[in-house]
Amino acid sequence: MQLLVNPSPEKCKKNLARPVHKTKQINKIVKPILKKVEKSGDKALKKFAQEYDHVQLDTLLVTEQEITAAKELVSKELKAAIAVAKSNVERFHAAQATPDLVEEVMPGVVCRRKSVPIQRVGLYIPGGTAPLFSTVLMLGIPAQLAGCQEIVLCTPPNREGKIHPAILFTADLIGISKIVKVGGAQAIAALTFGTESVPQVDKIFGPGNQYVTAAKQLVTKYGVAIDMPAGPSEVLVYADESAVPAFVAADLLSQAEHGIDSQVVLVTPSEKFAKKVLKEINEQLETLPRKDIAYKALSNSTAVVMEDQEKAISLINQYAPEHLIIAVENEDEVVDKIVNAGSVFIGNYTPESAGDYASGTNHTLPTYGYARNYSGVSLDSFVKKITYQKISPEGLKTLGPIVEVMAENELLHAHKNAVTIRLNYLKGKKK
Repeated sequence: MQLLVNPSPEKCKKNLARPVHKTKQINKIVKPILKKVEKSGDKALKKFAQEYDHVQLDTLLVTEQEITAAKELVSKELKAAIAVAKSNVERFHAAQATPDLVEEVMPGVVCRRKSVPIQRVGLYIPGGTAPLFSTVLMLGIPAQLAGCQEIVLCTPPNREGKIHPAILFTADLIGISKIVKVGGAQAIAALTFGTESVPQVDKIFGPGNQYVTAAKQLVTKYGVAIDMPAGPSEVLVYADESAVPAFVAADLLSQAEHGIDSQVVLVTPSEKFAKKVLKEINEQLETLPRKDIAYKALSNSTAVVMEDQEKAISLINQYAPEHLIIAVENEDEVVDKIVNAGSVFIGNYTPESAGDYASGTNHTLPTYGYARNYSGVSLDSFVKKITYQKISPEGLKTLGPIVEVMAENELLHAHKNAVTIRLNYLKGKKK
């Protein structure tokens, strides 16, 4: 990691820039994939499985027998851990439900709003260098709680045509049965257009590599919605001398091991503390099985010494990290000033890993600075808010003339007439 001491805003912006994706080149690869799946359906998906996953698939759907066999391959210890995580995620997301809102805004004019589940959703679960069975919990649980009628899970198979058993176990545990052996941009295409095996959905959720991310953004042109433009994982740790250097180093490495295009950032008021953390990183790095991936991610990463706390907070809000860890003495004061972050982890004993797996919050979060304008996945992500209104005759007599004046001044006379014709009717009825 490079070390910057009290850098200028311009220097910060330059050195904290996320790794650049060659969007045009990626789109050149992704667009033909979308077109082939739209045109040829399952046939194209099987061909891409051979080309990208190096496996020949006779069928794309996971069978009940495969799910049953997978359960036997998951250890009791992991099953118990997943069960606890499931309970916490369910409890936190169930608490997010809001009752119907009913308000009589003026006599005779009643407005209402309620949550209605999105009918068909697609969940993309990465299965490449790390099979993210935890993402099945993070997406599947709120989808079930929201009441989505159809939930389709797509995840890439291995070279034997199998799905990681923990993914199948977790999907079965929360009641997802439609599981498709397809990954990459072709999975996003299948969920968008529908194929013989894959139902077309209304909204697509889930993280993925740069090709999956590009595909998600491209398919919004075809009427499907996406959760957010999520890219490579990232964390920013804001820590002072009250923090434990080994903890901070471990948190930074936990995100660096996600992928070579991940980015981790340390912000601290102390150069001495920064050097302690960097030393710890070098020592811990050598013990990691994924140290080669983490090492490359660290080359995109920076430690910033910022002695002025207000400037440090400004830097954090400008960067808008996916994960933000705050381990400073005046943590409450700092937390209150954070306006841009996907999820915040407070104190020395709150590792980002807890949110990734089992604390209860969702780990599907905005990256690449999108925390400035996007929220992470929640129960709300799987519902639409529909508003209703009902006006009584007496209510229309009060509200109608206001609408008439406004419509006339916008030169929308048919809008005015829709009110006037009713008011005239009420006058005639009264006579």
